[in-house]
Amino acid sequence: MRSLFLMLSALMALVAVAMGAFGAHGLKQLLTAEMLAVYQTAVTYQMWHALGLGLIAVCSRASPASTLLRWAGWLMFTGILLFSGSLYLLVLLKLKWLGMITPLGGVAFILAWLLLLVFAAKDDNSEPAT
Repeated sequence: MRSLFLMLSALMALVAVAMGAFGAHGLKQLLTAEMLAVYQTAVTYQMWHALGLGLIAVCSRASPASTLLRWAGWLMFTGILLFSGSLYLLVLLKLKWLGMITPLGGVAFILAWLLLLVFAAKDDNSEPAT
């Protein structure tokens, strides 16, 4: 396998496009405007963070031993599952309590971007190889 994070990036982007099309064509008549907006938020965040995973994959090629990038990638992927996944399920299954999970995904996103920022700000020689 060339890159796990690149593969996850492509998979998450593919799913985001499919979910977006499903929402636009299959759910438009079934959901309220408010629930359609929640669904669209899930799709939008999933796509942006799928691209973020792709960025992490590219950075990892230059620094394959980076613990910061590995953590950032897993947090970004977890954020997609928790944030977008909980919103999809909230809308599709009408389980409002899933809204309590969504902020955990948001925290994972924030931490992933923070770790990417720390990685970008570090010297090339400041992180030991593992």
